[in-house]
Amino acid sequence: MRKLRVLILLLLFAAITSVSAYAAGIPSKKEPHYIATALFSGGCFWGMEHGFENRPGVIRVTSGYTGGKTDHPSYPEVSAGNTGHAEAIKVEYDPSKITYEKLAKLFFEIHDPTQLNRQGPDIGSQYRSAIFYGNNEEKNTAIKLIAKLKSFGYKVITQVEPAGKFYPAEEYHQNYYERTGGQPYCHIYRKRFKD
Repeated sequence: MRKLRVLILLLLFAAITSVSAYAAGIPSKKEPHYIATALFSGGCFWGMEHGFENRPGVIRVTSGYTGGKTDHPSYPEVSAGNTGHAEAIKVEYDPSKITYEKLAKLFFEIHDPTQLNRQGPDIGSQYRSAIFYGNNEEKNTAIKLIAKLKSFGYKVITQVEPAGKFYPAEEYHQNYYERTGGQPYCHIYRKRFKD
């Protein structure tokens, strides 16, 4: 009976400690202490999203719109090319497991950064190649990688712009290839960096 009381007290203490840590905002061992974000545009967001999903350190990828002048744009508005937005992805990641530079290299390797305002059959400024930086470190990383690609002979046209408001796309665009079982039609991985 005494052992049972001790066991109950230990379980109660563990439960209270866990609840207190959660209420205090202390992350669990499964959650990263800090979640960083990166914004990339490189053609249809379905293919971009597919290229970043399930990468070690990537927590979530959201398809959406950024870089334009209209608040809360819809897919038909962006597709018409009148809002100035690009189809883009927001990558949420754990910087202790993957760096921004590795994500940016992946961005350059899953789309063609030499195509102006298009990616494969998708044509228009909404499909432009762009990195939307959140700070000077991200900006400098993007500029450095573009210079490296140019030194390899690529005629990179990727724009480097300050990040603005990101608007998630409609739900039917999220996890598109995972839900439909399809494959990207214009995003094919090509190794461009030697390291």
